[in-house]
Amino acid sequence: MQDNKNMVLFIVLSALILLGWSFLSDKVMPTAGPQTQKVQNGKVVATPQPQASPAALPATLQDRAAVLGATPRLPIDTPALKGSINLKGARFDDLDLVTQRETIAPNSPPVRLLSPAGAKGAYFAGFGWSGQGVAVPGPDTVWTASAPVLKPGAPVTLSWTNPTGQTFQLIVSVDDNYLFTVRQRVANAGPNAISVTPYGLVNRAEASPDKSMWTNHVGPVSYLGGKANYGVDWKDLDKDPAGTTTQSNGGWLGFSDKYWLTALAPAGNAPIAASVRKAASGAYQADYSDAPELIAPGQAVSTDAHLFAGAKDYDLLQKYEAQGIPQLNRAIDWGWFRFFMIPIFRLLLWLFHVTGNFGVAIICLTLIVRGAMFPIADKQFKSMAAMRTIQPKMKAIQERYKDDKPRQQQEILKLYQEEKVNPAAGCLPILIQVPIFYALYKVLMVSVEMRHQPFGLWIHDLSAPDPMTPVNLFGLLHFTPPAFLAIGVLPIIMGITMYMQFKLNPQQMDPIQQQMFSIMPWFLMVIMAPYAAGLLLYWCCSNILTLLQQKWLYHRYGLTKTSDAQGAVPAK
Repeated sequence: MQDNKNMVLFIVLSALILLGWSFLSDKVMPTAGPQTQKVQNGKVVATPQPQASPAALPATLQDRAAVLGATPRLPIDTPALKGSINLKGARFDDLDLVTQRETIAPNSPPVRLLSPAGAKGAYFAGFGWSGQGVAVPGPDTVWTASAPVLKPGAPVTLSWTNPTGQTFQLIVSVDDNYLFTVRQRVANAGPNAISVTPYGLVNRAEASPDKSMWTNHVGPVSYLGGKANYGVDWKDLDKDPAGTTTQSNGGWLGFSDKYWLTALAPAGNAPIAASVRKAASGAYQADYSDAPELIAPGQAVSTDAHLFAGAKDYDLLQKYEAQGIPQLNRAIDWGWFRFFMIPIFRLLLWLFHVTGNFGVAIICLTLIVRGAMFPIADKQFKSMAAMRTIQPKMKAIQERYKDDKPRQQQEILKLYQEEKVNPAAGCLPILIQVPIFYALYKVLMVSVEMRHQPFGLWIHDLSAPDPMTPVNLFGLLHFTPPAFLAIGVLPIIMGITMYMQFKLNPQQMDPIQQQMFSIMPWFLMVIMAPYAAGLLLYWCCSNILTLLQQKWLYHRYGLTKTSDAQGAVPAK
């Protein structure tokens, strides 16, 4: 009767987990990015991404092209960026990441990062001055550019002179990737001393479409006062528009999406006051201000700052750290175990550069992990082999004390001690693989290097779920099953190989435990189906290698199914 109750309880709990996992996973351990691929007529095609159309814009907003055409602009042309600087207000408000695409389709448009005020998704950065008793440039100031285009190796100076003789300049340069350097210079040709305070800001009209998760922060992010801060969310600023202000010597701050970052970084270690807040317009804003500068007549002062606007490429972030932006790689939210995850990521990235295929790199990583763990697996198998040889004795104990469960457990423990068997030894390789598995999960979730990476066959994006599912006859039926039913080929292979592993392992003496372990592979198959294909590829390869390893170790220790069933002792 107790066994039946346990089985019913297990079934009920399993059903609750299956039904509630899709809700909990979004908050605890999100599965993967949005599906970027689907199967139609047996062929993989890109999933279209929704694009805003002028007709869908609210009445207060205009078409983006119309807004861009309404003001004079300085074009930006680099290998990684295309866009323009608005000369009205000197705003960086038009920026596309030309090496990053919205979808996996060959004709997909580039990822759009910055957009002008007045258009949908307004998102811009700017630099300026505040001052007392002096006319400073503002959002309606029209600047004069010294060159027709901004490109690497060719800085452009934006200039404006006020009626009292002060000339304000923004000397803008850009590298081949995502870093702008801005020198804010003020020359005082007037008769009196003036005081100005340089500042920089990033303004964002809407929260990011990417979700902020427990495992990956999206929203305001900064490195100030010697520490990274992921603690402020969009909802926090909605509740308290005043936000936070931090005094720091240098650092950086801005807004992070899942893969993209727009951040301000004043050069050097000068004291700054950095704020993240919600502006009166309803937009979210990150800004900083330097100490006031007193400029005597005939004198000029300048301050330098950086603007990063692009993809959170780890190597680039490291490069910019070497150029003076402290801990910029903290823009990637690796979490508490970054000390472990970054080496896994670096190894995976190196394997990718060597092989040229990220899926092959994952398979190579699996081989390395399994090879490193072989001595542990060998020790585990010795324990498993010993467990198999004592199964007849365990069955005899169970029969002898079938009506006395406490005595039965005591005798089994005594048998373990006499035979020097550790039934928990088989758990060690699994426990060791957990952090590796989580590190790979995290890499696939947060690193832009893995975004939209193909493998082969039907897997065109390893960071998205496996699109090939028998539920719609592998795309021959023209409907897309809901996520909880879209069980792809990789999850099915994972479930089958896990079940085969279960059948190779020593059987649990408790029939309820046997049932639980036999159901677990199919349970995990459903749970893991929405996860990134790259993660499942790792799991499938690991399962297959484990099966081959077990077969070889069975042969090495002289164990066979027949000998096990008869309780034979392995040959020495």
